[in-house]
Amino acid sequence: MGNGFPPSPAGPRRSPGLVVLTMLTFFVISLVTNVIGAINADVGRSFGLSLTFVGLLAFAFFVAYGVMSIPAGLLVERCREKPVMVAAFGLALAGALLISLWPSYPVFLASLFLIGAGFAALQVVINPLLRVAGGEEHYAFNSVLAQLIFGGASFLSPFIYSYFVRNIGRPGAEGKPLVGLMTRLVRPGLAWVSVYWVFAAILLAMIAVLAAVRFPVVERREDERAGAWAVHRALFRDRTVVLYFLGIFAYVGTEQGVSFWISKFLQTYHGYDQQTVGAQRVALFWLLMTLGGILGLGLLKLFDSRRVLVAFTAAALVFLTLALFGPGPLALVMFPLLGFAASVMWPIIFSLALNSVAGRHGAFSGILCTGIVGGAIWPLIIGRVGDAFGLRQGLFVLYLTLGYILSIGLWARPLIANRTIALRKRERKAAA
Repeated sequence: MGNGFPPSPAGPRRSPGLVVLTMLTFFVISLVTNVIGAINADVGRSFGLSLTFVGLLAFAFFVAYGVMSIPAGLLVERCREKPVMVAAFGLALAGALLISLWPSYPVFLASLFLIGAGFAALQVVINPLLRVAGGEEHYAFNSVLAQLIFGGASFLSPFIYSYFVRNIGRPGAEGKPLVGLMTRLVRPGLAWVSVYWVFAAILLAMIAVLAAVRFPVVERREDERAGAWAVHRALFRDRTVVLYFLGIFAYVGTEQGVSFWISKFLQTYHGYDQQTVGAQRVALFWLLMTLGGILGLGLLKLFDSRRVLVAFTAAALVFLTLALFGPGPLALVMFPLLGFAASVMWPIIFSLALNSVAGRHGAFSGILCTGIVGGAIWPLIIGRVGDAFGLRQGLFVLYLTLGYILSIGLWARPLIANRTIALRKRERKAAA
């Protein structure tokens, strides 16, 4: 390992091993990020929090994306990929250790911000790195594979949490893998902290691997470069840029608003145990999002992406309504189905956005990634409204975010449409 991964024979800078490392990075980001929706009810109970203060957990994590995405892009161009990745994993490790060693609500907020800042920087690095390491000709396939791995980790994460909280402190469970160790490490009543000890070990291992790996030189095309602050300011004066930024803002707010509050809603209105049933529903939300993404790939070969976006968003509105107002067994089905309906929203909105401007795609991508801060704002708003009127009423704000996403499918006018089978046939006929 000391010499790093050898380049692939397919090209001077190709590295299958580095592709694996990039996929592993996607996995770790998802594993750590998406446990928040499963543990938030436990955290609220441990620290005696209102819904608003529980909502601040998502705020602390995702606001880091708003703070770090654009600066991280500028930093990568100055310092290159490997140092930024090592520093980013170091930030995340510091956050995981902080809450593991000194668990309290203010410390957890600081921890989540550090982890979010590290992951924001990693997201900026790994997409262009995947293009270079795997080859541009394989980038589309590798990007889809990365999203499947991301979804798989999201599915696994709540089960790790559930395993520890169900076994720590239970008579006779000390012999199970890691349970005895975690029983000694975590304080009574704070079994959920055990997942951050696990994450700290994983993040430390990632730093060790990165330190031993050689990286290729990632050569960005001119339109992929982050650009100076002046470029970002100029783009923000473009109405199209602002509209799509709001689209990403609405989408991530929807995704996190649902996944973050599923467990609490099921416990509050239907009496389901959040450590078992609630965690399983969160896991199924992410699993169905992954499966929906696979179906979406096929649909995008048949239909215009705007039609697919409208259809899936309309389905999401139906599922949301049934989840909020239906009986418990129906809610158990509808909340995960919201993940299925949301599966195509991010890639379609992102691709429509980039295909709606003629250049400066690197800077525009940074602005769009900054829209991930929606994951900070909307769960907090849901919690605040929930404290005032009830969590069901708090979740009504998702009708606003989904309504805006639906509108994108109606007003979007991309310069380049997605290539469907019918479009390719028309192009061949025209060429003949």
